[in-house]
Parts: sequence; C-alpha cells; structure tokens
Amino acid sequence: MKKSVIVAIGGVIVLAAGAFAAAKFWPSQEVAEVVAPPAVEIVHPINADIELFRSLTGVVEPADLVYVIPKAAGEITTVHVKNGDYVTEGQLLCEIDTKQVDGARLQMEAAAVQLKDAQTNLNRMRVLYASGDISAQSFEQIESAAKGAKIQYDSAKLAYDYQLEFSSITATISGKIESSTMEVHGMASQTNPLCVISSEGTKVVNFAVTEAVLGNIKEGDQIRIEKSGSEYVGTITEVNTMVDPATGLFKIKASVEKGDALINGATVKLYIMSDNAQGALTIPVDSIYYSNGVSYVYTFDNGIVHEVEIETGISDSEKTEVVSGLSASDQIITTWSPELYEGAPAILKEASETTVEEAVAD
Repeated sequence: MKKSVIVAIGGVIVLAAGAFAAAKFWPSQEVAEVVAPPAVEIVHPINADIELFRSLTGVVEPADLVYVIPKAAGEITTVHVKNGDYVTEGQLLCEIDTKQVDGARLQMEAAAVQLKDAQTNLNRMRVLYASGDISAQSFEQIESAAKGAKIQYDSAKLAYDYQLEFSSITATISGKIESSTMEVHGMASQTNPLCVISSEGTKVVNFAVTEAVLGNIKEGDQIRIEKSGSEYVGTITEVNTMVDPATGLFKIKASVEKGDALINGATVKLYIMSDNAQGALTIPVDSIYYSNGVSYVYTFDNGIVHEVEIETGISDSEKTEVVSGLSASDQIITTWSPELYEGAPAILKEASETTVEEAVAD
C-alpha cells in the first residue's frame, strides 16, 4: 500500500518537472498591444466681431415733460380736462378768474372811447384848418392828442390781451395729462404747476455709467432695452461728460424706438457695449489652455501635435480674440485628450474612426 502511494507521488513530481521543462524551453508568445494615437477634431481660426455688453438699469421718461404754470394767480372757474386725458397743443385746459381781466377790459373800452372822440375831433379840425379857420399850431395840438389817444388804446388793449391770456390756460404741447391739480373753485398760483403733460410717441431712458464705460459710449450708439419680456432698441442721444458729484457717475440719455408700451417712470434693464473687437481673428474658447499665466493651444500639422503659445484679447461666451501666435491657416485642436503634448502623434477624428475599426478587425 505504501509503495503505491510513493509511485503516485513520484508520477506527480515527474509531470511537474516535465511541465517546468516545457515552460523553460518553449516560452509562451505575448501579443504586443497596439495603441492608436488620439483622434482629434480641428477648426481654423476665423475673423469675427466680438462685442461685450454690460447690464445696467434705467428709468423711462417721456421725451418732453411740460409743467403748466399759470402766469397769474386766481380762482379756477372751469376745468376742461382730467388726469389721463390726451390733449393737443393749444387746447384749453382751464380758465382762471384773475380779478384783473374785467379791469383791463374796462380800461381798454375807455381808451377806445377816447380814441374815437380824438379821431372825430381831428377829422373836424382838419376841415377847419384847410379853410384857414384855425391856426397851424392849434391843428398840431389836436393831431398830437389823437396820436396820444391811439397810443393809450394800444397799450390798454395789449394789457387786456395779456390778462385774457393769463386767465385761459392752454396746452403748450400735445400729449398726455400725467398729473393735475385743477379743480373748479380751486386757487391757481404762479408757484405751483396746474398739471404735467408728457409728450406723445418717443420715450427716453435715463441711466448713469462709470468713467470706464463712458469711454465706449458716444451719441448715435444703439442699446438693447428689456422690460417684461419685451425688447426695444434705443439710440443714445445725450452723453454728459461732467460727473454727477452726488453719485460719481455720468448721466446718459437714450431715445427708444416704438416705446409706446413703456410706462413713464418704469425701471428697465438695458445693455450697452463695454468693449468690442471688429474683424478679429478668433478661436473657440474651449480650445485654449492656461498654465502659469500663459495661454496656449494645440495645433495639428501632418499628424503631429504642436503646443503653441498665444496672446489673447477679449472673449465672449463662444470665442476668444487671438492677438498673436496664430494665423488663419492653422489647424486648432478642439478635443481634449491626456495624450496631447508637443510632438505627440494624432489623427483626425474622421479618419481615425475607420483606422480604429480596422485595427479591431485585425
């Protein structure tokens, strides 16, 4: 029994030794792994405009705002308009009893009577003078009196017309009555406005900017205005180059095209250009890498990757201005790979798909 066990163990030892010998003299063949170069996508730099905008807030106002103030004090006798009414230039708003209209009218009427009498007397004396019944000196006195009566009448009529104008308050522009204090039996004074009229049509937006932004703004520039989901186009009409000492800002005014829907006094959001580059050489923002304050890109040239340092300008959300380091003919790699480095091999993505499939098939 023991003999059989020994024989079996010996057989195992022989087999193990044979296997070791086989492994020693016939080593296994390893299959070399083929690593394909990274597949990359490329773009060419293009010339494009980059415009950067700054978001600000402004206040809507009418293009013209008129405060109607009477030229004389008195009791308001009639009122012809109310808040929210639209009026035309010259339309009668209210009438005021200035307590002076009647007096001026009476003086004018008295002067008219005196003028009529003086002219009648002059006509009669002219006949007598022609016949030699009165002296030249007497006629000249009568003629001077008639001229004086005419001057008195003209002065009295002018005073009456002024008083009549003062008592009739009219609109100086066409527009909307924004506010009014006019009430029958109320008192009008020369210190308080009776109403405020805003002009029709064009609206303006007033806003303020810093000195840095002021340098990029000029009259005639267009801005974008937003309110309640609607957009409007504005044109800068006034640029105040004197700083407001209260805010340290510069006041700007822009007219708004088709802004009838904007409410006077409403706050709106507006966008003005803070910087721009016209016709600049640009590349995608995501194709740029940064290291120790240096900007660089990877370019593709006949299957070889090159690391190229560049100088950049301004950027928007999609593209960056390239000031130096690239030309329009360069092929910029836009795909990232850890295998990108100076001198690394690479293939274009369109060609690599077929190459990889062929390698897998092999």
